[in-house]
Formats: sequence, structure tokens, C-alpha cells
Amino acid sequence: MSTRTTASVSTHVLDTSRGRPAGGVAVRLSARSGREAHWQALGGSTTDADGRCKDLPALPEGTTHVRLDFAVEPYFESTADTESTADTESTAQKRAEAQQDAPANRDSGPGAFFPEVAITFAVVPGEHYHVPLLLNPFGYSVYRGS
Repeated sequence: MSTRTTASVSTHVLDTSRGRPAGGVAVRLSARSGREAHWQALGGSTTDADGRCKDLPALPEGTTHVRLDFAVEPYFESTADTESTADTESTAQKRAEAQQDAPANRDSGPGAFFPEVAITFAVVPGEHYHVPLLLNPFGYSVYRGS
């Protein structure tokens, strides 16, 4: 049995559309001590080139629920900008044709369908929670890792 009085949290983000870690994703950490308690913002971090946040703030004693907020839209906008500068003329032409065929109500920006991802989970003292986010422009998946 652990003698630690609080839980700890880590995360990383993988971009499944590119098959790579998602570097540069802003992550905010919040905690509360009970279902009815107010969220306390603890701070945040940004994923490194390996898609990991290695410096998330510690959880306060008595934490029962944690929320990780991932700002994914800026990440996808930046990867779209990077990819568009690497496009060949042929690829750029194909993209232009695909955009013409897209529904009229579709946002013309490169962003993401889910601009933010908020993951809320319960914790118990002494446990470590690693919460990976698998991400693509039109969906995401999350699980408790090890």
C-alpha cells in the first residue's frame, strides 16, 4: 500500500492521422475534491516533441476528480500550415478540387472538428494516472495507460 497522500497525473498526445507524437499541444490541469466541489485550475504545460507533458503541476491533497483540457485546434492549424508549405503543385490542385466538392456549410479553415478535448476522471490517493490522448482532426480516443 502506498503512503502517498495524493494521486499523480501524466499524459501524452499521439496524432494518429500522421502516426507521430503531437508536439505543441497546450494542456491545462484542474482538480476538485468531490463531485459537487468547484474546479481549481492548477496550471498547465505544452506537449514536447515526443507528445509528452513532463511538468504538469502536482495535485493537491484531497483531490478526487481531475480534468485535462487539451487545446487541439491550434495544433491542427499549425500542422496544416506545415503540410501546406510542403505540398507539391499536384497535391495543392487536388486539395483545391476537394474543397470545391465539400458541402457549402463546411468551415473553410484547417482546424479540427473537436477544437478542444476535455477529459475528466476520478482518482484515488497514492495512484498514478497516465492518460494518453489519441487524436485526429475528426475524432479522439483516451484511456488509462500505465
